[in-house]
Amino acid sequence: MISDNASKVCRRLAVLRCGWLLMAMVLLITGCQTTYYAVWEKLGKEKRHLLKDNVEKVREEQTKASDQFATVVEQIKAMYGFDGGDLEAVYDQLNQDYQTCEQRAEAVRNRIDNVEQIADDLFTEWAAEIHTIQNVKLKAQSQASLTETRNRFARMQRAMAKAEASMTPVLRNLRDYVLYLKHNLNAQAVGALKKEVMDIETEVTALIGDMNRSIQEADAFAQKI
Repeated sequence: MISDNASKVCRRLAVLRCGWLLMAMVLLITGCQTTYYAVWEKLGKEKRHLLKDNVEKVREEQTKASDQFATVVEQIKAMYGFDGGDLEAVYDQLNQDYQTCEQRAEAVRNRIDNVEQIADDLFTEWAAEIHTIQNVKLKAQSQASLTETRNRFARMQRAMAKAEASMTPVLRNLRDYVLYLKHNLNAQAVGALKKEVMDIETEVTALIGDMNRSIQEADAFAQKI
């Protein structure tokens, strides 16, 4: 009986925690930042913890996006080398991979927005709290820590912004390529796109390089926040 009661309590706590987490996600999406932070504080997470969590999520989304862009390039190269079979099926897979790229890119953008919002709120709160510290030594140390954290965040933010900006022309060119094939789905049309294929591959390679540098900066920042 005791074991059953304990199990029921654990289940209720799990449901309650899931409810809090769901509420926090909804509040973030709807922009109610103050309540969002209050919910997380009840779960034991301050803005610093939330910033670290979201930086790690940006890194995860960028990794997924990099892999997906690489997949699209391989699909394009496979299509360019097409020498018989079901061309329609190959195109359908390419189009599906492109649509997934769009979704991955949007997920990266949303995560970066979250990181920037939380960081701004954290630094604003941190700076305000420093003014309330009476001990001169501790006040100076806290200010130095804030300045150093802001500088590290700025480095990471620049890398993230560059990677995010790199996605736009790549997605635009991928979209043009996919739409052209949709309108001209035949082996001759595919074979005529050699230069476009090479250009897209070059751009994706550069994008993945930007993503990797952004991921490295995110790793470095998350380790010290």
